[in-house]
Amino acid sequence: MTETADFLVIGGGIAGAGAAARLAPEAAVIVLEMEDALGRHSTGRSAAIYIRNYGNKALRAITAASEAVLVEPEGISEESLLSPRGEMLIARDDEVDALETYLKGSYGMERLTPDEAVALFPLLRRDGLAAAAIERDARDIDVDRLLQGFARLARRHGARFVTDAPAQSIARTDGVWRVETPKGTFEAPVLINAAGAWADVVAGLAKVLKVGLVPMRRSAAIVPPPKGVDVTGWPLVASASETWYAKPDAGKLMVSPADEDPVEPHDAWPDDMVLAEGLHRFEQAVTMEVTRVERSWAGLRSFVADRTPVVGFAPDTEGFFWLAGQGGYGVQTAPALSQLAADLCLSRAPDLADEVVQALNPSRVMA
Repeated sequence: MTETADFLVIGGGIAGAGAAARLAPEAAVIVLEMEDALGRHSTGRSAAIYIRNYGNKALRAITAASEAVLVEPEGISEESLLSPRGEMLIARDDEVDALETYLKGSYGMERLTPDEAVALFPLLRRDGLAAAAIERDARDIDVDRLLQGFARLARRHGARFVTDAPAQSIARTDGVWRVETPKGTFEAPVLINAAGAWADVVAGLAKVLKVGLVPMRRSAAIVPPPKGVDVTGWPLVASASETWYAKPDAGKLMVSPADEDPVEPHDAWPDDMVLAEGLHRFEQAVTMEVTRVERSWAGLRSFVADRTPVVGFAPDTEGFFWLAGQGGYGVQTAPALSQLAADLCLSRAPDLADEVVQALNPSRVMA
């Protein structure tokens, strides 16, 4: 039997669930997820922090546009999805230029002396610390509550989520997309490609021009702090050259090598050597020794060449909509990008500035 809808969404991560939530009040939506649960890959492995100054100009605008929903998530959650954290960048002498570059065009950043930085994150080594700055308004995001809230909102309006349903073939005939999966056949005039690291794979199945998406592995580990040290209220701290970062997590520290190794789309796992090298860089910056890794994992952050998301209808194929390439910004930009996707799919004027919408247009990265 064939199921039909107005929109088929491939991918049940934060992008696909968000798009479904915003489309479902006005259209029939089916979301096809290849795993047995939503958010199994990049969404479920996010660093989960809202950083206003993270990314290029377009991304900063999209992040800013997402804040209102994260603070007051009407229909998604009964309370704010954000909680206080702060993000502090630190620089050695050879990283000061990188810090200054980050600060250009930033919003709400405060310069700190090295002593002030150590006061905020007492494990930092004072020796060699040349400069620092903090975005005090950076906040933790409750990713699971956002994802499940999007899914509940979509279901409330009749959207259907089908798990264990990888696309095996995709074809367009007589103005309709037809997707074959192990769970059946699904059809709709519009196909939304929210497949994360697999977005170019989906495009290939659909015989649509690819956007040059490159999945990049990002690893992390949970390590215990020194005995008796309470890290709960400390900010996330990162090297200005992006060679490591550490964030308090349930009384422990999540440490990442900030790796970006290009890989094929897959269920990612950390490379032991990459993780060890990143933990060593962290140890060089702090007064503690990493004696135990309690657990580790990896996720995929997928980028196109200009590291800006790809959102909009494909210029080469009717009814194929891109919602991909969010890189490491997918969760904090999900509210604005979900709304934009719905606006464009339903032929409504977007709330985002036209220059931002054009910066996301898929035609810019098509061969």
